Amino acid sequence: MPDPGALPFGAGVAFAALIGLVLGSFIATLVLRWPAGRSVLGRSQCDACRRPLGIRDLVPLLSALAVRGRCRQCGAPIDRFHSRVEIASALIGALALALMPGVAGWLWALFGWLLLPLALLDARHFWLPDRLNALLAITGLLLAGPLLDTPLVDRWIGALAGGFALAAVAWAYRLARGGDGMGGGDPKLVAAIGAWLGWQVLPLMLLLASLGGIIWALAMRNEKGDTPLTLRRIPFGVFACTAAWIAVPVWPLLISVR
Repeated sequence: MPDPGALPFGAGVAFAALIGLVLGSFIATLVLRWPAGRSVLGRSQCDACRRPLGIRDLVPLLSALAVRGRCRQCGAPIDRFHSRVEIASALIGALALALMPGVAGWLWALFGWLLLPLALLDARHFWLPDRLNALLAITGLLLAGPLLDTPLVDRWIGALAGGFALAAVAWAYRLARGGDGMGGGDPKLVAAIGAWLGWQVLPLMLLLASLGGIIWALAMRNEKGDTPLTLRRIPFGVFACTAAWIAVPVWPLLISVR
């Protein structure tokens, strides 16, 4: 198999998008099944009639288009969540290789593909599973060095500093307000992100994530507008994941203009 990092520009972008489509199909299944207690590794089936799906039903995007978004047997609508996640995952791969060709681009794409299920689970269920956080952290410590030319020691420091910083914020909030202001998975997620980015990039990531969360909270007022900002649940993991992925190309630009 050819080295993906050595592919021509256009081929690399197309290949990354194709891989993203395939991974997106699995990510969508994981996000829909796991919170419901269903097996993630079982054979794919229609969500309505539970009919096992054949090979022709499993081609990302194209299968749903061929049957006009409905099950071949029972005619039930196919959840558009599948197609949306497949497109998002394909865009992660394509953008990563278009903006950052080579090994670093593939690592950036992998980073995005690992962050995507975490962001979706937090958005839908306010849940950041320990197993996905651990996978993100271990992958970062093992592979992420070439992404931003970050030494392993800096990524270890990033993991420890990120986790302890968020845990300290959660502890301080609990002490001051008498209740939880942050989920238990958020410090673990930030620690895992630190294992990818290193400690130097963490302040930028946290700044972007915090700004995103504040803007979202202000925009998501209820119809009566009577819910205080401090009482609104904010899926911080969504903004942390998004900010972490965006910080990868932004950080080199910031240090280059110093």
